[in-house]
Amino acid sequence: MGVVDALAQTVRCSPPHLALASIENALFLGKVDEAGIAELFAGLGSGHQFLRARIDPRSESGQETVLRAALEDAGLRSEIQVVIPGVGRVDGVVEGRLIWEADSRLAHDGWELHVRDRDRDIDAARLGYMSLRPAYNRTMHRTNEVVDAIRHLLDSTRRP
Repeated sequence: MGVVDALAQTVRCSPPHLALASIENALFLGKVDEAGIAELFAGLGSGHQFLRARIDPRSESGQETVLRAALEDAGLRSEIQVVIPGVGRVDGVVEGRLIWEADSRLAHDGWELHVRDRDRDIDAARLGYMSLRPAYNRTMHRTNEVVDAIRHLLDSTRRP
């Protein structure tokens, strides 16, 4: 089975946020290109076409896609792959003031990387940003809890 056929099956059989994550991950990994995406959606029914407009090729992991989509579904403005001077590139910023990172073990394992991440959180805080680094399992399997936590953090900073 080819990648386009596998993605079509995923779209038909998975919840939309997981199907979107699969599509974006295939794009990021170079397993499919824009022509493949066009072929994918040409073969899908009208009930799945809404996903095409939600594809963001900047996403670098399924976890990023799932969290971004959940935040958007919750009515929150979230931007991915944001460069913040003095901090660097972050996975996402919601409502312009809360940084979220979709950390994986591969890119964040070990003491040196742990320290680097915490230093970036402090640099971000010094610029007025909050940071949240939910673990993969929480993001992928209890997404609503992560979105709820983000809402509470945002609400807490709106209060006098």
